[in-house]
Amino acid sequence: MNKKLFGVSFAQKKYDLALKYCQPAAEQGDPEAQYYLGLMYNKGFGLKQDYTEAMKWYLKAAEQDNKDALCSLANMYLEGEGVKQDYTEARNYFIKAANLGDAAAQYNLGVMYSSGDGTKIDYIEAKNWFLKAAEQGQAKAQFNLGVLYFNGQGVKQDYFKAVEWHQKAAEQGYADAQYNLAKIYYLGKGVKQDFVNAKKWFEKAAKQGHAEAQCCLAGLYIQGLGVKQDLMNAKKWLEKAAKQDHAEAKAFLSDINSIFKS
Repeated sequence: MNKKLFGVSFAQKKYDLALKYCQPAAEQGDPEAQYYLGLMYNKGFGLKQDYTEAMKWYLKAAEQDNKDALCSLANMYLEGEGVKQDYTEARNYFIKAANLGDAAAQYNLGVMYSSGDGTKIDYIEAKNWFLKAAEQGQAKAQFNLGVLYFNGQGVKQDYFKAVEWHQKAAEQGYADAQYNLAKIYYLGKGVKQDFVNAKKWFEKAAKQGHAEAQCCLAGLYIQGLGVKQDLMNAKKWLEKAAKQDHAEAKAFLSDINSIFKS
């Protein structure tokens, strides 16, 4: 009963009520309650922020293989939040959570190995962890796996697989994947060159505020590729990108404004 009540209360941001149900359950050894109590101390939800208390409760939950607590400990070490930054400790906690099947931990390990955070860059390890998370439907992992296949990093270059994984992430609304997929259709890498599909995916990313996609979408309108030439629409998207300080968009916008003035 208490477990259900503190979870519901926390989701509703009723932190006083969540604490009322969470504290006794945590003290009785409930790992989920211990995780939530750690989170409340970590983020200052309904309590004064206290990293020492957060660490204490996360550790208790982690000792019982609570995946969320393991990931939270990893993130504290990764960001140096209340502890000295320690990539090795972060990786160790992510590995524990990842081996319990946590997709976020698997994704974070992929990031660490692909970027070399606290470890030697290892694209094969990165690919293995991204794949585990991607197969659980984690969009960011699907996107990163697609990038590895596109670039041939840790895997044999395979544009078809790059398209497949980008598509999965793009369909979940991940803007970077939508942008990359649009570029793939624009260039015809692993797919038949298709400006209509390029426009479709550039537009989806652009509507989420992706500046590069906004600029590229404007380019399609300027050239009339995959869409009827429309300088007004091009101007609209360039203005959106320019507001994000996109240099190329600013230059194109200046050119278009000159056309309208002439």
